[in-house]
Amino acid sequence: MTAIVDRLRAAGCVFAEQEAQLLSEAAGSPGELESLVARRIEGLPLEQLLGWVEFLGMRLAVGPGVFVPRKRTEFLARQAIERTRPGTVVVELCCGCAAIAAAVHAAVPEARVHAAELDPEAVRYARRNCARVHEGDLDEPLPGELAGRVGVLVANAPYVPSAEIAFMPPEAREHEPNRALDGGPDGLDIARRIAARAGHWLAPGGSLLIETSTRQSDALAESFTANGLEPVVLHDEERAATVVLGENR
Repeated sequence: MTAIVDRLRAAGCVFAEQEAQLLSEAAGSPGELESLVARRIEGLPLEQLLGWVEFLGMRLAVGPGVFVPRKRTEFLARQAIERTRPGTVVVELCCGCAAIAAAVHAAVPEARVHAAELDPEAVRYARRNCARVHEGDLDEPLPGELAGRVGVLVANAPYVPSAEIAFMPPEAREHEPNRALDGGPDGLDIARRIAARAGHWLAPGGSLLIETSTRQSDALAESFTANGLEPVVLHDEERAATVVLGENR
């Protein structure tokens, strides 16, 4: 194990000891362990190699080529959970592996939770984490019966400006789908599309929650206002997370 730790540390893995232990537990044989370590050294995300990511105390299925939920997105999930009651209709758009939908369902099992995702590979994993996953672009695949009945509409939509993708860590830019990262010239193209469609789905008093960055939050809040939502910008300093909340009045 010491040799594996040394190899991972030399490759720049900050938590080399913990990663070595997790990879050892995931491997079914010495040969498989060697393969996992070699791929990790090549830069593949640890979570994709393990087949799971820890999110709010749960182990959620992920795999190669699928966006890995970040710890900061737990703040977005908690905001969604706080606004969910038994019977509330909750929809996660751009769900990836459906981490938020799964977290809401775990916290409020009586909620009616749906998720939607465009990427077929991500949908495959999302359906292992959440029962109701619809495949298609943004809100297009949602059942029409949800219109005007959604209490919480939540999205961790791609929000990295296109020109900044090249400066992201190799784990992200080389091993996660570009469309899960690229939010257009200013990073808000997809978030604006969601804000424009939110009124069709939200119930009176319903909430739209979208993760963004601090520097983008004012512009996103303006988009919420333009679409009839009352925005509030929420911050979590510990996780360096920012969420724009819009209430449908």
